[in-house]
Amino acid sequence: MAILRKKLKPKQEAAILALLTARNVEEAASTAGVPPRTLHRWMKEPLFDAGLREAKRAAFGQGTARLHQMCSAAASTLGKVMVDPKTPPATKVRAADSILNHTAKAIEIEDIEARLAELERNAEGSKGRR
Repeated sequence: MAILRKKLKPKQEAAILALLTARNVEEAASTAGVPPRTLHRWMKEPLFDAGLREAKRAAFGQGTARLHQMCSAAASTLGKVMVDPKTPPATKVRAADSILNHTAKAIEIEDIEARLAELERNAEGSKGRR
């Protein structure tokens, strides 16, 4: 909300933060100290809507970063479950399947990124020859 912060009123900023954590608009309005009708009206305004979307993207980015941090622990947990002699066979199969599927997907993504980078290099080279 860095860019929009200059244009939004403090109550509107508070309302945006409340909307990110409240269960509904009425609860968010109460938290922000504004009537629900006011918050509903603000939500229809382009500037407020843009600020809310920007705040949602920032919150989502933080959640994604947290998932990245937990990947190593998740992979370790799956590996431990898979090799633990006390784990039921069906659970071992699910853990193994999950590991294989995620590994295959990661390889596919790496391949796509490499192909995309090559296409971008070729496109830049084509522009230079014109």
